[in-house]
Amino acid sequence: MRYSAYSIIKQALSGNRLWKPAWREPEPKSHYDVIIVGGGGHGLSTAYYLAKEFGITNIAVLEKGYIGSGNVGRNTTIIRSNYLLEGNIPFYEFSLKLWEGLEQDFNYNAMVSQRGVMMLAHSDGQRDAYARRGNAMRMHGVDAELLDRKQLQTLMPYLNYDHARFPILAGLLQKRGGTVRHDAVAWGYARGADMRGVDIIQHCEVNAIRRDEQGRVTGVDTNKGFIGCNKLALATAGHSSETARMAGLELPIETHVLQAFVSEGIKPAIDHVIVYGAGHFYISQSDKGGLVFGADIDYYSSYAQRGNLATVEHTMEEGVSLIPGLSRAKVLRSWGGVMDMSMDGSPIIDRTPIDNLYLNAGWCYGGFKATPASGFCFAHLIAKNESHHVSRFLRLDRFERGHMIDEAGKGPQPNIH
Repeated sequence: MRYSAYSIIKQALSGNRLWKPAWREPEPKSHYDVIIVGGGGHGLSTAYYLAKEFGITNIAVLEKGYIGSGNVGRNTTIIRSNYLLEGNIPFYEFSLKLWEGLEQDFNYNAMVSQRGVMMLAHSDGQRDAYARRGNAMRMHGVDAELLDRKQLQTLMPYLNYDHARFPILAGLLQKRGGTVRHDAVAWGYARGADMRGVDIIQHCEVNAIRRDEQGRVTGVDTNKGFIGCNKLALATAGHSSETARMAGLELPIETHVLQAFVSEGIKPAIDHVIVYGAGHFYISQSDKGGLVFGADIDYYSSYAQRGNLATVEHTMEEGVSLIPGLSRAKVLRSWGGVMDMSMDGSPIIDRTPIDNLYLNAGWCYGGFKATPASGFCFAHLIAKNESHHVSRFLRLDRFERGHMIDEAGKGPQPNIH
């Protein structure tokens, strides 16, 4: 919908009380074809694609908080497909292609910015590893370009090229990678699903999963009462272990906090997303001028959306080591998201051993960038009871079978020895 300048001023003077809500606030029905637990990016995108691509609209998305209160609104907004292994490259490339057409698809400005993602190499071995990664990407039709030190100095003169321990020797660039406005992703998918008849029920917490005498899932108990369903889909990010345990299912994942930070606004300085290969630090600059950055998870299990000061110090040290000028920028705020870390660092999109129960979990560091593909593939699985071809490796039983997809959840892995 387009608004005139007059209507926008009118809305502003009214305190925005005249805006039409982007989605309805329905009361839950007694029964749905599909219930999706989790109203984050993956749950909303699953509902959207179930309705749009597969014609299933009798769906409820149950969110215990409000839309955008979880990890979809608590991340550093990076999108990319610069992975190495066969189980990951096609999946994340599928996601990146969906990102490229997302705004036209759901008619919402998600501020997709393909500014490029640069992974830095700090040793001969790491440069060779990135050359191998770039070749693997190109074999799957994904763009990749290996730059030498001189090219990087021209492109990014503010980096610390002469670090005594971690000099910058090369960089692997994916020009199609970049950033997206995370809140807008949640709002766009929510509006698109709602327009197709999906019930988005906020502040609806699931307390138990009911199963019949044959062990099949029949519905969920919530703070709004019992809601029945034919199929139950779990997309609860860092709380996946808790929700799966309600059905008697133990998952091979742990929950950790991942912190992120934003600085005061400064003049345009960083044109790309940069990944520090000597550790796990990543940074970009927002349209408002703030530097958005993060590093590793807090290495203890927690369900709290707050972090530890030791990780704050570690992140700042890595940032200043890479870009010395960061020492003069003030950090305005930080936040934390709780993530389910799988044993091999790769996600799970699969049917469970329990009838009528479907699982979307284990996203580690890769959850936001996977939002479109995750939703599409999870919707395909729910609708057809079979995996989409790009997610066929992301099986729950791969740990038992020994077929891990071991990329540490990061894609770029340090290899500086």
